[in-house]
Parts: sequence; C-alpha cells; structure tokens
Amino acid sequence: MPVAKRLFVVEEHKNPSTDYFIAPYLRELGVSPVYCAFSQVPPPEQLQGAGVIFVRYVPANWSALVERCRDRIASVYFFMDDDLFDWRAFAAMPLRYQMKILRLSWSRRKWLASVGAQLLVSTPYLQQKYADWQPRLLAPRPPLETQAPPLTLFYHGSASHTADFHWLRPVVEKVLARDTRLVFEVIGNASVKRLFKQLPRVHVLHPMPWQSYRALLRRPGRAIGLAPLVDTPFNRARSQTKFFDITAAGAVGIYAQGPVYGGTVQHDKNGLLLPMDQAAWVEGILRLAEDGDLRERLLRGARETLRASACVSGAQ
Repeated sequence: MPVAKRLFVVEEHKNPSTDYFIAPYLRELGVSPVYCAFSQVPPPEQLQGAGVIFVRYVPANWSALVERCRDRIASVYFFMDDDLFDWRAFAAMPLRYQMKILRLSWSRRKWLASVGAQLLVSTPYLQQKYADWQPRLLAPRPPLETQAPPLTLFYHGSASHTADFHWLRPVVEKVLARDTRLVFEVIGNASVKRLFKQLPRVHVLHPMPWQSYRALLRRPGRAIGLAPLVDTPFNRARSQTKFFDITAAGAVGIYAQGPVYGGTVQHDKNGLLLPMDQAAWVEGILRLAEDGDLRERLLRGARETLRASACVSGAQ
C-alpha cells in the first residue's frame, strides 16, 4: 500500500474496526492519519495527493466529495471486517442493521469499483471470496493504549431520580471533556440512555434487583460516587443510604449539602459535601480525580464512619 502524504480515515464514529485493524496497520507504515466522522468533510484542496480509507461504510457526502475530487486523490480504500458486499450474508440480521449495510456498504460496491478503490479485508475468507478485487489482508492488532487507566465516576439512581439525572447531565458533560480518564457509569432506563447518549465514555446499566446491585457494588473499579439531591418534595424524604452504597463500592462520594447527608458526611473528612451548584460539583469531581491521596484519605474516613455506625447499631 503506497503511503500518501496525507491520509483521511472516514469512520462513522470510534469503533473496533479502526482500533484493531486500520490504526495498527497505519502505525506500522509510519502514517499519522486524519480521522473524520461522517459529518467532518475537509475542503477539496486538502485532498490533493491524499488517500482516503472508508471504514465499513461510505456516507453520501464523502462519496460526492471523492467524485468531485477524484483526479486530486492519490488512492481510495474500503475496509470491511464483515461480508458487507453479499446481502445473503446479512439477510438474517435485524432489519435496521440490514438497511444500514444496504445503504452504506452493499449499494456502494459498484461505486467503489468505479473510483478504483482498493479493498482491505480482515480475514482470509473475505480475501478469497473477493479475490477479483485483489484485496489486502490486514491482521488484527491490540489497540495502542496511550492514556492513563480510567477512573469510574458513577451515579446509581432509579426512576424516582429524574430531576437528579437532568441536573447531573451538564456536570458530567463538562468533567468528561476536561479529564479524559473519567468514564461515567449510570443506572437507568431508555430515557436515561437517551439523556446521556451524546456524551463519550458513558456506560448505562439496566436497573436490577437489590441482590444483583449489592453484588455489583462489590466488584472493584469505581472511584467517585455522586449523590445529588434536587430540592423536590420527594427528595426531602430521602435517607443517607447512598453514603452506604458509595462507600461499599470502594469509592469516595460527593453529596448534596442539606439535612439528608449533613448528619453523616463531614466535608473533606469522609466525602465532599457541596451545595447544589453545578460548577462546584464539576470542580469537586475534578479535584477528586486529580488527587488519589485525597480519595484514599476520604475513603478511610467514610469506612470509619460506617464502622462507628455499625457499632452504635449493635449496641442498641
């Protein structure tokens, strides 16, 4: 594969096809490509002498651009790691997925041939099946991990926490943008999934029975738990049990100031107790994410609080 002086990788979004096949292959060639989502179309002058790799799909705006600028473009490639050119191979898939492949892959086969695209494939099966394209076989490689290990930020609410989900959404958006180590875990239904859908590094867990949830908390890996309380009549009757949950998860909590948590949480001793101000919560989360020693100290304080509470309960 000749290396163009500039290479554009066109992908729907970040995906395993790019991470396991395209990125490692280009890294071995010493190429630093420009990664473009479907909506990110460069000006035509940037395509002079450039190469374009389509990962699985060819969106209409990019096909139109390639047609207009084909005489400027050095090379066009199409990578597939499923059989996207034979409708019989995906006919049993869910209808929505079939339509996506038909529209963005299968229907592009003749167009790709017309622009002289070279085929890149992931398996010997595909290489043999489409031998008339003279495809290049790419071997999978593990992704290159360049970032620090992730820190899990979480909010485990229920259907009764709708106001709190909406209050947290801009807070989570800001902290994920400012600290790329952070991932956000939330428990919720389809509406919660839609609420956080556009944010990166969000994991939405289905609601679960209490015993399953207790087992989830015992799994390690969570760092910062959130317990906001928007001032609603329902929230005024809450108890401090989220303090127990967050501490049981081995995490440090940020809690809403007020009577619910004020009797249990001591600010900067066994957690952070903050006013319901979104900017304050952004800074509090980032402070905890940055300072591992602080998290350890506050977790020790929270566990001491739980032990003391258990002793008082046992003495009664």
